[in-house]
Amino acid sequence: MVDMKDFGTGHTGAEGHPEDAERVARRDEAVRAAVEQGLLGPDAPIVGLLDVAGIRDSAAALRAAFDAVIAPGTPVLHAFAVKATPLVPVLSLLRAAGIGAEVASAGELALARAAGVAPEHIVLDAPAKTPAELREALELGIAVNADNPQELARIDGLVRAAKTSSPLGIRVNPQLGAGAIEALSTATATSKFGVALRDEGAREWLVRACTERPWLTRLHAHSGSQGIPLSLMAQGVAETYALAEEINRRIGRRQIDTIDIGGGLPVNFSSDVTTPTYAQYARLLAEAVPGLFDGRYGLVTEFGRSLLAKHGTVVARVEYTKRAGGRAVAVTHAGVQVATRTVYAPASWPLRILAYDAKGRPKEGPEVVQDVAGPACFAGDLLATGQALPLLEQGDHAAAPDTGAYYFAHHYAYNSLTRPGVYGYAPRVDGGIRFAVVREPQTLEEVVAESGGGHTGALTAL
Repeated sequence: MVDMKDFGTGHTGAEGHPEDAERVARRDEAVRAAVEQGLLGPDAPIVGLLDVAGIRDSAAALRAAFDAVIAPGTPVLHAFAVKATPLVPVLSLLRAAGIGAEVASAGELALARAAGVAPEHIVLDAPAKTPAELREALELGIAVNADNPQELARIDGLVRAAKTSSPLGIRVNPQLGAGAIEALSTATATSKFGVALRDEGAREWLVRACTERPWLTRLHAHSGSQGIPLSLMAQGVAETYALAEEINRRIGRRQIDTIDIGGGLPVNFSSDVTTPTYAQYARLLAEAVPGLFDGRYGLVTEFGRSLLAKHGTVVARVEYTKRAGGRAVAVTHAGVQVATRTVYAPASWPLRILAYDAKGRPKEGPEVVQDVAGPACFAGDLLATGQALPLLEQGDHAAAPDTGAYYFAHHYAYNSLTRPGVYGYAPRVDGGIRFAVVREPQTLEEVVAESGGGHTGALTAL
């Protein structure tokens, strides 16, 4: 449980952290510019904003953090977990910044390919891969991590039928236990992912599976996500490394040559400060698992939320204000359709709310405890409850920062609410902010079409 009174409610909170302070300043300027340029207003009451400079900074920080601890010349692939922000322009931006793609479905693979990500920079980790999906990956030379013995047997047949350049591995579950959010804990005793390493006979099966398949050259483990402490993440990497060492020792050669450590670095939602950092995590891993970085093993990472969360903001117009039970309530256009996790699990996914006035300027004034509600037709559609911030008034704007991952790119079509437009922003050389369309706002015609509008008489004709 996170107590909202511990959350910063201002637009700063990044003192002593220059890059974070610069990001906050860019965000405030972008909100104002979105109003001035008509991206946000009465006819467009909600937008998603992405900080292009901030995304580039995160990609550079990730690469630099691991470059600082790994032996020179070691093959390293940083693959963005597409599930975090499945938007083609974002994947293209990351590709240009030296980041590949980790995909978990045919749809995510299609997005990565549309963004121009090269097959050798893509990793397929889906837990329910179909024969067609596996065949496509192997034909393209995409890295594949098998999730279980049945999938590995399926890959056996495909490998026998045709040659492939795909690096092939198997996912293991170190069974370390849960973090603060049970639904996101991927390394519990009964997790649905990977081969459960501590189950009876599992370790011997893994050694035998590798011995019988000289082409099985990778191990993959993903122990982290929001709510998982870094120490537990490092333990998962250490146990995967130890398994690789055991397999190679028992086979008598270095067959396992690459370790995929997954991603899952937590994000600080309580303030604008970026913590933990990639540099902190890389240093911790170097201390806990020094052999991983001595050049004998290639490295793959699959970070998602931590690359994008701090660089996205949902901004919504306040349509009405009221009072209920003595508390102020601001009714906005951002709710369950863009913040599904927060609305249905607010204790695990609390969001800060920032107040902007009708012109998009940071709002000042005494803080008032108030609720910030969304537009959906059910009582629980609340972005925040009992949060203290300058009193929101009709025509003002409520912004939810830290929403660049798993929020406005993951639309939930409750009440047939339209998907908001998403725009990237960057400072102009001569001052001000310029925007680029990442995803157009959804039209009502598109809502009707997606809801079977082209088949109006299909059921009455039966």
